[in-house]
Amino acid sequence: MSTTQLYTKYTRVWIPDPDDVWRSAEIIKDYKEGDKSLQLKLEDETLYEYPIDLQGNELPFLRNPDILVGQNDLTALSYLHEPAVLHNLKVRFLESNHIYTYCGIVLVAINPYEQLPIYEQDVIYAYSGQNMGDMDPHIFAVAEEAYKQMAREEKNQSIIVSGESGAGKTVSAKYAMRFFATVGGSASETNIEAKVLASSPIMEAIGNAKTTRNDNSSRFGKYIQIGFDKRFHIIGANMRTYLLEKSRVVFQAEDERNYHIFYQLCASASLPEFKDLGLTCAEDFFYTSQGGDTSIDGVDDADDFEKTRHAFTLLGVKESHQMIIFRIIAAILHLGNLEIQGERDGEACSVSSEDEHLSNFCSLLGVEHSQMQHWLCHRKLVTTAETYVKSMSLHQVVNARNALAKHIYAQLFNWIVQHINKALHTTVKQHSFIGVLDIYGFETFEVNSFEQFCINYANEKLQQQFNSHVFKLEQEEYMKEEIPWTLIDFYDNQPCIDLIEAKLGILDLLDEECKVPKGTDQNWAQKLYDRHAASQHFQKPRMSNTSFIVLHFADKVEYQSEGFLEKNRDTVYEEQINILKASKYQMVADLFQEEDTVPTTAVGKGAPRISVRSARPAFKAANKEHRKTVGHQFRNSLHLLMETLNATTPHYVRCIKPNDEKLPFKFDPKRAVQQLRACGVLETIRISAAGFPSRWSYPDFFNRYRVLMNKRDLSKNDKRQICQTLLEDLIKDPDKFQFGRTKIFFRAGQVAYLEKLRADKFRAATIMIQKTVRGWLQRTKYQRLRRATLVLQRYARGCLARRLAEHLRRTRAAIILQKQYRMLRIRRAFQRIRNATLTIQAFARGMFVKRIYHQMLIEHKAIILQKYVRGWLARVRFRRLRAAAVVLQCHLRRLRAQRQLRALRIEARSAQHLKKLNIGMENKVVQLQRKVDEQNKEYKLLNEQLSMLTSAHSSEVEKLKKELQQYQQSQRGDDNQLLSLQGEMEQLRMELEKAHGEREVIEDSHGKEKDLLRKRISDLEEENALLKQEKEELNRRILCQSEDEFARNTVEENIQMKKELEEERSRYQNLVKEYSSLEQRYDNLRDEMTIIKQAPGHRRNPSNQSSLESDSNNPSICTSEIGDTEDVIQQVEEVGMEKAAMDMTLFLKLQKRVRELELERKKLQTQLEKKEQERQKSQVIETKTQVTPEHEDFAYNSLKRQELESENKKLKNELNELRKAIADHATQNNSSNDMRDSYNLLLNQLKSANEELEVRKEEVLILRSQIMKAAQQKDMGKNMESISPNASWPNSDRHVDQEDAIEAYQGMCETNRKTEDWGYLNEDGELGLAYQGLKQVARLLEAQLQDQRREHEEEMEALRNQVDLMQEELEKQQQAFLQTLQLSPEVQVEFGLQQEITRLTNENLDLKELLEKLEKNEKKLKKQLKIYMKKIQDFEASQTMVPVERRSHERNMQVAVQRKEKDFQGMLEYYKEDEPLLIRNLITDLKPQAVSATVPCLPAYILYMCIRHADYINDDQKVHSLLTSTINGVKKVLKKHHDDFEMTSFWLANTCRLLHCLKQYSGEEGFMTQNTAKQNEHCLKNFDLTEYRQVLGHLSIQIYQQLINIAGGILQPMIVPAVLENESIQGLSSVKPMGYRKYSSAVAEGDSSYSLDEMIRQLNTFHSIMCDQGLDPEIIQQVFKQLFYMINAVALNNLLLRKDVCSWSTGMQLRFNISQLEEWLRGKNLQQSGAAQTLEPLIQAAQLLQLKKKTSEDAEAICSLCTSLTTQQIVKILNLYTPVNEFEERVTVAFIRNIQKHLQERNDPPQLLLDFKHMFPVLFPFNPSAITMDSIHLPASLNLDFLNKV
Repeated sequence: MSTTQLYTKYTRVWIPDPDDVWRSAEIIKDYKEGDKSLQLKLEDETLYEYPIDLQGNELPFLRNPDILVGQNDLTALSYLHEPAVLHNLKVRFLESNHIYTYCGIVLVAINPYEQLPIYEQDVIYAYSGQNMGDMDPHIFAVAEEAYKQMAREEKNQSIIVSGESGAGKTVSAKYAMRFFATVGGSASETNIEAKVLASSPIMEAIGNAKTTRNDNSSRFGKYIQIGFDKRFHIIGANMRTYLLEKSRVVFQAEDERNYHIFYQLCASASLPEFKDLGLTCAEDFFYTSQGGDTSIDGVDDADDFEKTRHAFTLLGVKESHQMIIFRIIAAILHLGNLEIQGERDGEACSVSSEDEHLSNFCSLLGVEHSQMQHWLCHRKLVTTAETYVKSMSLHQVVNARNALAKHIYAQLFNWIVQHINKALHTTVKQHSFIGVLDIYGFETFEVNSFEQFCINYANEKLQQQFNSHVFKLEQEEYMKEEIPWTLIDFYDNQPCIDLIEAKLGILDLLDEECKVPKGTDQNWAQKLYDRHAASQHFQKPRMSNTSFIVLHFADKVEYQSEGFLEKNRDTVYEEQINILKASKYQMVADLFQEEDTVPTTAVGKGAPRISVRSARPAFKAANKEHRKTVGHQFRNSLHLLMETLNATTPHYVRCIKPNDEKLPFKFDPKRAVQQLRACGVLETIRISAAGFPSRWSYPDFFNRYRVLMNKRDLSKNDKRQICQTLLEDLIKDPDKFQFGRTKIFFRAGQVAYLEKLRADKFRAATIMIQKTVRGWLQRTKYQRLRRATLVLQRYARGCLARRLAEHLRRTRAAIILQKQYRMLRIRRAFQRIRNATLTIQAFARGMFVKRIYHQMLIEHKAIILQKYVRGWLARVRFRRLRAAAVVLQCHLRRLRAQRQLRALRIEARSAQHLKKLNIGMENKVVQLQRKVDEQNKEYKLLNEQLSMLTSAHSSEVEKLKKELQQYQQSQRGDDNQLLSLQGEMEQLRMELEKAHGEREVIEDSHGKEKDLLRKRISDLEEENALLKQEKEELNRRILCQSEDEFARNTVEENIQMKKELEEERSRYQNLVKEYSSLEQRYDNLRDEMTIIKQAPGHRRNPSNQSSLESDSNNPSICTSEIGDTEDVIQQVEEVGMEKAAMDMTLFLKLQKRVRELELERKKLQTQLEKKEQERQKSQVIETKTQVTPEHEDFAYNSLKRQELESENKKLKNELNELRKAIADHATQNNSSNDMRDSYNLLLNQLKSANEELEVRKEEVLILRSQIMKAAQQKDMGKNMESISPNASWPNSDRHVDQEDAIEAYQGMCETNRKTEDWGYLNEDGELGLAYQGLKQVARLLEAQLQDQRREHEEEMEALRNQVDLMQEELEKQQQAFLQTLQLSPEVQVEFGLQQEITRLTNENLDLKELLEKLEKNEKKLKKQLKIYMKKIQDFEASQTMVPVERRSHERNMQVAVQRKEKDFQGMLEYYKEDEPLLIRNLITDLKPQAVSATVPCLPAYILYMCIRHADYINDDQKVHSLLTSTINGVKKVLKKHHDDFEMTSFWLANTCRLLHCLKQYSGEEGFMTQNTAKQNEHCLKNFDLTEYRQVLGHLSIQIYQQLINIAGGILQPMIVPAVLENESIQGLSSVKPMGYRKYSSAVAEGDSSYSLDEMIRQLNTFHSIMCDQGLDPEIIQQVFKQLFYMINAVALNNLLLRKDVCSWSTGMQLRFNISQLEEWLRGKNLQQSGAAQTLEPLIQAAQLLQLKKKTSEDAEAICSLCTSLTTQQIVKILNLYTPVNEFEERVTVAFIRNIQKHLQERNDPPQLLLDFKHMFPVLFPFNPSAITMDSIHLPASLNLDFLNKV
């Protein structure tokens, strides 16, 4: 293929750019041979003319097609060059946010400067066990490849992580170690990884520092070896360090810092434990202040120091050692602040003895102050003859001090590393290891010194090893494919390495110059110029004589020779070291003692076995000739590292720093290219491009480029021959490709050429399709327009005609409207004028009438005035005349009267007249005298009372006067105060009156409010009743209207309850799963111990002593009836407190039993009290039966008398109150009017009292006669004293009743004494006799009333409690009803349902409690029956002396046969010694095929029949032994066949069937609803095996989980090939080019790939096995739901981690495959299992791949469709989406941001991958069998002849 064919129009190329390094452009004119320039158009539409060098013919790099951009592996690119690599990394990093990319065997990791969710535990599991090329690039993929190769090839591995400072090397190494810890058996960051992570703060504190490029730069290299045992589990680790930058301790460049530990210690200097260190802030010390700013933004040194101390503690460093470490660090700071004073022109110097820092230095290290002061400024010279002490110059002293500081820090660093290795050490033998090398990358600064030289030297060695490894792999691939190859020329940096380390090289000359006594850096540089001036890798700068340039593989670096000799010598004087060896602190002395005793830094006695050799040999004494220089030591350690790496299989991780600003997802092309060149990635590309970089397998090539083949070639069956024919036709140059054994190899650019031909073919076909489709569309459009035009014309013409008719109608209507309107207008004008005229006339006529009216009115008023005046005048005249007449009449009548008076006076003087007047006066006088006497008596009585009151009043007045005088005497001098007090009294009196008034007002208002409230309550009650009726009516209506909604809500609630139940069951089953795993571990350990011990003759199976024993023994406790608490406690003590404490069920039952006994005790006590009351009551009744009817009359009369006495007592109290009121009133008011009023009131009250006493007197007389008659009839004697002892009144002796009676009697006597009839009433003592009899009757009635009152109070209390409860319930219902009325009708219905459910639940709980009580009674009766049966058996055994146990057993059986002859059917009898044989034949050695032709689950039925017989004969030990042996036997079989699906399914079915049988025949009504009468006869009679059912349930869960694990292990390798990779629709998918990682791990087609049909066949196998073995359909559905969830999780996780399957064609293929699985579910009638719903996330992922991804409407559609996918999963799929063809478009970054914006409201979990190990909770529903026990046949093949049918 010629150049002119490649550089054609529309071809895109790369041109250099000063800002972006490379820039894309498009050719707008075909290139021809000899053109001097190339016409280009840039991306911003500007034109550019690219000049071409005709001699070199250097054309610009070609750009790869868009389909190849974004590849996981850079070697998959057709054009392999720098701009293609840079662009691919940029697209993946910025657009897809992928930080990892393969480049052949190298993993390129770009630091995102942001935390990404791609390192969780589920991601580790997703990458574990996968091929490296199958998944997206990841550090876990590299770690998995290393782990897999170590396990497969049993060869040590190494992961080499390199890169610039800040590129993320340490983080990558950390994640690699986390992966090893997880897959190597140390999950969740435990064991070694936790210790290594704990060492990170320490190593960062003592080995990291701030540089100009990184705030936390590692200034040393480290190699961590993680050791594994034979099972490839982590057992230990070891760390080796390289080239600590010691010069940083004494010197820092600008904007840099010393090691972090110095600043951390200074920041914590204020702590009390650090007061003795003498530290201040870091700015005060020379060694920490040279770089300027001593702080780092966002870093808290004090907080980091706490983390460092905590890490020291975790690694076992004692507090004392920590303090010594901090003392040494503080001493180094004080050493840097020494003030050295020069003497004799600088030839000598000294340190003041009073120097504070020197004192602190000596005290902190525990050395002699004077010796250190002397030897800091002097040195010892040893010759053959004598020894001299020489003073040192100022420069020499400073250098010696700095060397001492560096040496102390280096020794401390080594000691800490050794201690970390001790903490990571293990004694287990190492089988293999994986090393993780975290080492510095290539460095170049403005000033490069000895450290940069060593770092770049190490990178040269690593690059050489990397180049040779890449070259070797490349050549091995060619040889493996059996293609001819020639030696690839690759860059070999051996000359540069020889320049550094060969004889007389840079390091050799440096060591030689160091040996010269007065060697200098300038002399050494001059020797380099002289020796290596001709070397191609060495240059001399033009402007310097002290610098030199080395051309490294990455770049040329200029080194300044100043300081090389000093750093290489690392001179430390022996005298100073000897002083430190004599330190009083043992740890300080030990740091320097090791120099003589230990030639290397290998750890001593506690060194881990993993360590190969130490990387850092220890320093020798300064003055010994054989002491090695730093360069020599580093060269040796580097050789040791290279030996280790060469002995392992290396894996490379190159970390790239995308920008220097540390901004997330910002890509700086200049910095990236610089690092790509330095880390060897481009060299890998160059090596690959030199050979055949593009490689295709024959099937992939055939599928991709079949469109370029003709039909004749496609008809052939040999795909390889078809590919060869096609390539020979398309590519004429045979050197451009080679045919290998399984792949086709292409030169660079050939795949792009094939892609161009394929695109042209597609473009031509597309044009043809477009032409045809467009023609069809235009014809269809024309026909549609023509039909539309005809329709429009028809409708338009009709519209015009209708419009004309409408116009005519409107014109005619307008004329008519005009006519009518004009008529109406004229008529209205006429009427308006007429109405105005009438109005004017009316007003005018009214005015005239008013005038006439007013005139008449005036005249009428005048007449009235005249009338009244004339009348008045006439009346005045009449009165004057009448007065004169009256005067005359008076004078006349007076005259006549005077005359008559004179006559009467004369007549009165006669005697006869006086006699007439005195007739009848005597009678009146007598009457008046009697009346006066009576009034005198009354007055005398009242006067006596009044005198008494007056005397009391006068005495009280006198007393008050005395008190007043005393008070006046005491208060005589304080008149003002008295006045004030009187005023206050008046004020208080007024306030009191006011308060009384307010009180009356308040009482009135309270009464009114109370009445209102009562009325309101009555109204509310009526309203409540009405509301209740309305509620009932509404409920009836709502229930009628919302039956469907109720059903739906019920279904939703059931689903929610099921979900919660499943979650609870899941937690429970997880516990069971953990229990089974622990039990499995126990069995494994037991087997190992058995093998180790090899004890002969020990045949007992120790599994009986496992944890199952507790499961099998505890039921025996529970089966012994719980009704008897004492027996339960006794059995618990027999079993043991430890097991009893573990049996929580038993504990709860005992606790419940205690509560029941307490209730029963209270009930008995209440009954006892009732019995006592009934006894007393019966005594009273017996007494009453002895009383005659006369006594009853007597009692009635006594009761009547008692009432009279109480009335008299009441009257007496009223009289006393009246007296008191009169006395009080008399005291307050002494006026005569008040006294008279009181007197009148008293008289009235006395009169009423006398009248009442008269009535009572008559009643008492009647009662007295009746009492006397009764007394005479009973012959009680002459006096009433003899009645008392003879009468049997029950309550006659009660003192309280006597006092009450006496008080009443005295009150009556007191009242009667005041009357004049007292002597008549009590003249014979009859009232006393009546009182005595009445007293006896009162006592009798009192006893009866007390009994009745007690009973009544009890009944009232009970009724009151019931009323309270009813009121509370009513209030709750009213509140609920009021709340319900505020809700919507739907919510009202739901609330009503909840209330009804609550009520039913409470009723169910009550019924359940009642049922439990009945069950307890039943169990108690059973236990008693059992005890009686045992007694009978013991009695029979004692009567019969037959020694043979079997005969005794048969005799007991005969007794049972005679007792229960009808229950013998369906039972199998066996002897105890035959139980192991039964277990072996029926469980251990049984094959599922042996019972395949019989009843399903036959072993379960046989076992139940044996259990039933043991239950029938009431042998609990036999039941316990059989069930325990059965469970242990099943577990043993499952352990033996742990990977056999058929065996596991078989025993799952039998275990479930045995569990169902134990439920079906347990006798519980809930399990017997579907039983027949015959089956009910087969129920268990004696034992309750509930606990065993629980153990069998646990066993069923374990078997189910094992079944799922087996099926999952079989299906998991099939899922990804069958669901994602299988091409069910032929020709749909198009394969893209794959890189080195893909084809290096790929295998030949058909070797291990699975199709969808194979997976469906496997599912059919599972289904048929479970159905044939009689497994419950519900369990089968749950099995397939779990398996389909695993299919969904594995496929979706793989899809989320693979870029090559995220395409439109894969989505179509995936949707078809899922539809096949759904069709299979429907065919097996499993659509109700929920398995199809578990595939919903995978279905939505397939739909997401097929949907359009351009507009915002597409984004909304995606968000509404993908509800089962999380936000991270959706974004991840969109980032991974890759077009397979050029006609597809990529997903833009803006569209992905739009999706994220739409999904912000979701609260999705942050987890990206699904947990494919998640297991749904299993449910074993009760499934009774229709088979009866007596219908089961035992096949002879089972060898169960020892079983006898009963």
